[in-house]
Amino acid sequence: MYILFWIIFGGFVGWIASLLTGNDKEMGCITNIAVGIAGAAIGSWLSVQLGLGTYRTFSLYGMFIAIIGSVLLLTILNVFSQKRY
Repeated sequence: MYILFWIIFGGFVGWIASLLTGNDKEMGCITNIAVGIAGAAIGSWLSVQLGLGTYRTFSLYGMFIAIIGSVLLLTILNVFSQKRY
């Protein structure tokens, strides 16, 4: 059951992050899910490092942290994927 929740949560968070970074047209459902789950992990780790605490259950704070992590991930990927001529 938790796997299904993470897939839905990851897809939603990844979609929001792709809208915020302008990658929405380039990303599909599977990529949104992967970015959302990875972004949640990055956001959680960053939150602990900054002393903001952790989240163990679903909350708006947890979703905000996951979106921040996903936006950070997509921003870094955008910087490194720019073509240089």
